[in-house]
Amino acid sequence: MTDPVYFLTFLKASLLSSGGAGNLPILHADLTSNRVATSGQFAEALAIGQISPGPSGLWTVSLGYLTRGLPGSILAAVGITLPPFTILALRHAYGTVRDHPVALAFMRGLNFALAGVSIVVLIAVLRSAGINSTSILIATAAGGLGLVKRIPVLGIFAAAALAAVVMAR
Repeated sequence: MTDPVYFLTFLKASLLSSGGAGNLPILHADLTSNRVATSGQFAEALAIGQISPGPSGLWTVSLGYLTRGLPGSILAAVGITLPPFTILALRHAYGTVRDHPVALAFMRGLNFALAGVSIVVLIAVLRSAGINSTSILIATAAGGLGLVKRIPVLGIFAAAALAAVVMAR
């Protein structure tokens, strides 16, 4: 595995996980299948990450060191931390332009795009569950609740799930 591919493996794991050891399955599958790391190295890196101070997601730096030495630890550290640092930089940049008409238009367009994606996902879920009057009623109610900005999305999902269970009986 070349250095750029090694770096991209860690970057992919960071982009597709939520932090901590959430990237473990991705890295384990990619690095063991390419014979870059062993399960023993993963166990050792996780143990080092648990006893070391700092964020729990930095166990990957130990894995990089165990598999490729100092260059591997640097590639792993940059690959794992690049997405969060990019988000911080984008947040700072957005803070300076958020009242600009172009930024406002972009955010409005992004909201419409997210609404479109939500509708497509909703249709797919309804089709997989079987469209009937109950599912349409629940979806309509959830959509209406989604328009109320004070109700958290997780609460809407929980209420929809509860309504589905109650109405199915």
